[in-house]
Amino acid sequence: MDASEVAHRRLANQRLSGPPLPDPVAVVRHLGAVQAQEYAMAKWSLAQRSAGDDAALQRVVDDGAVIRTHALRPTWHFVVPEDLRWVQALTAPRVRAFNRYYERQTGIDDDEATRATAAMAHALRGGNHLTRAEVAAALATAGIEASGVRLAYLTMRAELDVVVVNGVRRGKQHTYALADERVPDGLGLVGDDALVELVRRFVASHGPVTVKDAAWWSSLTLTQVRHALRLLGTEVASEVVGGLEYWFVPAPAPVPEPSPTVHVLQGYDEYTVAYTEGRVVTNIAGRVIVPENTNQVIQPLVLDSQVIGWWRRVAERDRIVAEPHLAVDLTPAQDSAMRAAFDRYSTFAGLPIVVE
Repeated sequence: MDASEVAHRRLANQRLSGPPLPDPVAVVRHLGAVQAQEYAMAKWSLAQRSAGDDAALQRVVDDGAVIRTHALRPTWHFVVPEDLRWVQALTAPRVRAFNRYYERQTGIDDDEATRATAAMAHALRGGNHLTRAEVAAALATAGIEASGVRLAYLTMRAELDVVVVNGVRRGKQHTYALADERVPDGLGLVGDDALVELVRRFVASHGPVTVKDAAWWSSLTLTQVRHALRLLGTEVASEVVGGLEYWFVPAPAPVPEPSPTVHVLQGYDEYTVAYTEGRVVTNIAGRVIVPENTNQVIQPLVLDSQVIGWWRRVAERDRIVAEPHLAVDLTPAQDSAMRAAFDRYSTFAGLPIVVE
């Protein structure tokens, strides 16, 4: 196995190449969790691996078939309802520990967080789906000041405790709902069973991966990841590529996509965001994609498994403008492949797209 094969295996395992999954719910279940920080574009990540337009993806989330909440790391993720409780039980303690510094900076202690969670549960009970502003008002009524960063960390604590999840979107506003009214009990995995299942899911859907990749994605410790890999036994295998040990589910190497194939990704797509040290295989040539020391999240353009640039999305009233910034000169065939990828995004978004 070489670095190119690692990248092509990831494309296939993540279902960016090869047969798509039947629906967005199957995508989230397969991947284990999908980062959903930039909501509009996060829905595109699910559609790329299955089918459906933006309106169809919104119905999936509104119906509660996919939950959007803070999980795994201190950011938004999509998870399927049956996975939510055991994933949070396994990983939330580490996330809460990470958040404590920021909670202290805003004057949040455990007592206030507990009172805030109880106040939110009371306000949401009975099928009430409240906007962020309405949650803040309910907390104010309970004598808890909550705005800005303070409100964000109080609601995140309630999400990590599986008291609060997303509700039905009201116009363009997201809402919160009571988890007990929206999420079933789920799989009930605990201890090593939960640990093994999460690592199994990550290796199968994101592999080949390094131990550090798995720890970054899951918020588990390196020790926990190694323990899970030992328990998985012959279900997984590893090879050293470029000085790094990559773990994967043994299977024949996938047939690479027809060249050229371009994928227009969002900034937090799992193909790039799920890896730390293992990210090198998506830029084998070592191209400078953005100027060094630039502190920005890019929306990658991927050509034949390799990141060759990024694109800026400008949403206008009746169209979307896409501005590609390329680190390579495209051949006519590659340029056509890029435009075809933007056309697929246009179909999803339901708006014409202009590539400038």
